[in-house]
Amino acid sequence: MRARLAVLVAAVSVLTLLAFLVPLALLVRTVAADRATVRATADAQSLVTVVGTADAATIRLTVEQVAVESERPVTVFLPDGTTLGAPAPRTAAVALAARGQSLTAESARGREVVIAVQGRPDGTGVIRTVVPPAELTAGVTRSWLVLALLGVILVLIGLAVADRLARNLVRPIGQLSAVSHRLANAELDARVTPAGPPELREVAGALNHLAGRIQVLLAQEREEVADLSHRLRTPLTALRLEAESLRDPDDAARVTSAVDALERAVTGLIRQARWRAPTAGAARADAAAVVAERVAFWSVLAEDTGRTVTLDLAPGPLPVGVPSDELAAAVDALLGNVFAHTPDGTAFAVRLAPEAGHVVLTVADGGPGMPPGAIGRGASTAGSTGLGLDIAGRAARAAGGGLEARTAPAGGAEVRLDLGPPLA
Repeated sequence: MRARLAVLVAAVSVLTLLAFLVPLALLVRTVAADRATVRATADAQSLVTVVGTADAATIRLTVEQVAVESERPVTVFLPDGTTLGAPAPRTAAVALAARGQSLTAESARGREVVIAVQGRPDGTGVIRTVVPPAELTAGVTRSWLVLALLGVILVLIGLAVADRLARNLVRPIGQLSAVSHRLANAELDARVTPAGPPELREVAGALNHLAGRIQVLLAQEREEVADLSHRLRTPLTALRLEAESLRDPDDAARVTSAVDALERAVTGLIRQARWRAPTAGAARADAAAVVAERVAFWSVLAEDTGRTVTLDLAPGPLPVGVPSDELAAAVDALLGNVFAHTPDGTAFAVRLAPEAGHVVLTVADGGPGMPPGAIGRGASTAGSTGLGLDIAGRAARAAGGGLEARTAPAGGAEVRLDLGPPLA
């Protein structure tokens, strides 16, 4: 923007100066030519009295003296055909002046000035002098250089002033951009100092108001989520008591484990809802250990529903930039989708391995495949909330990766969860 303003000012300045300097330069050339012509005419007219009354010898002497003083050729044509002074042909202008008409004409040698002298007994005499081109343009080049230098100086002054104004205009815009990027990076305490034109001040005030409003809304959302999560502890406690009262020890252990997992998720939700700033090094988990634990948990349900589970885990540890509870929730979401959207007896496979420098978790099943639009937040074709894949994708993006869901070429759904590069 600063460069564009400078170019605009330069273009306007140049056009304005051309509109004034070009006519002024032409006027300077015209004035110089007229000034030289007036001097030549005055020198020629100084001979009128002598040519009209004196003899040839006196005229010759006077003409030579005037030619020396004026430094230009002077010729006198007498009525009897005698030519005095500098040799010159009888041009059309001389012939016209011999009839009694004085004039100025342009010729190959310069500007020709002829003056008719009447009153001689033998007829009309003619005085002729020529103003050479060098005299017609004397001082013009220097004047043009001065005008050009003046134009350049004025353009530079205009650019300096425009750059100063543009800098004062661009600086507040740069501050607005910097604060907006800080807000995008979750620095919600970032504020901009209003500066510049009234319009930019208004934008700065609106941005500060927006940042403050975002802080208020986030604080309210955190409190509401934390409050909701805290309320879930009461039914969780009731579930735990019910699980402990089961007669079958295996059923009691399985239900208690599920309640423990749910309680960990609720605790993580409360902690995340009250989160303020990330702690360096806190967001990491051993992907191999977490995936193995969650697959072992779901394997019990898979056995009950007649599903074959194929597990392919790379040797750990595989540290990734996702908290353990979030990674566990992501794995649960992917495996839960298999149980929710495929009939009993459908086999599925879980694979965790490094690929192209990233840790990739792949969950594939032998079901009907991935329905269109299944990875949109809140989208579902099976009566669910449609947030499972979104939870998994959000965890992957937080680690520097992403989520890809598709129907495998051999049929069935295949979800690839890129957990980013392994941490050192």
